[in-house]
Amino acid sequence: MDDLEYSGEMMDQTLHELEVINRLLGGNAVTLNALETMVKDNQRSYQISDLGCGRGDMLQLIERWASKKNIDVKLCGVDANAYIIEKAGVNLKEHPGIELLGMNIMSQEFQRRQFDIVIGTLFYHHFTNDELIRFFSNIRSQVRIGLIINDIHRHPLAYYAIKLLTKFFSASSMVKFDAPLSVLRAFKRSELIYILKQSGFTNFQIRWRWAFRWQVLVAVNTNGPGSLKGRNDLQ
Repeated sequence: MDDLEYSGEMMDQTLHELEVINRLLGGNAVTLNALETMVKDNQRSYQISDLGCGRGDMLQLIERWASKKNIDVKLCGVDANAYIIEKAGVNLKEHPGIELLGMNIMSQEFQRRQFDIVIGTLFYHHFTNDELIRFFSNIRSQVRIGLIINDIHRHPLAYYAIKLLTKFFSASSMVKFDAPLSVLRAFKRSELIYILKQSGFTNFQIRWRWAFRWQVLVAVNTNGPGSLKGRNDLQ
């Protein structure tokens, strides 16, 4: 999945299976629950970006969630793989209000974009700690409210469980290889705290969610919109 030129039927199968795994193991709910926490009653309009958006499933879920809440959202999906963005365009053809950007989040082009909330679901473990610190340090000036991180808890049980699950139920060789590797490249709580603090964030909340997920809410301004004041970052 780190190969930005990867495309074709194997990529299609891989994206489909990852979407199914994320849905069945409750991963989508982790992100939507975080959004519930971060939005404010006195603000009814948000610009939200989904980094590593895949085929846009999460964007559709957010659009549906916002509609039920009577919240106006301007949604933007970002992925550096041009093939994935093309497939997202097909998948989201009935959702013309969702913008899709084929760009690298480390690029100056991306750094010129502004958002209220930035989401990353099963995305950040593809980067090194140093890359994440550089990215998060830069994005502080791009985001008005906060960040939502939904990623994997690196744990032996998570590794062997996903290895067994993909062995028997996956038709994608990429998923069989990449899913266990993703667990190995994922995060301990202490690593997330280190990355966020090194990036200059002081107001964040980290919670463990089933199945072996970290739900991380990061407020850009300590006392401004999206503030998590009073919440323990070690919950």
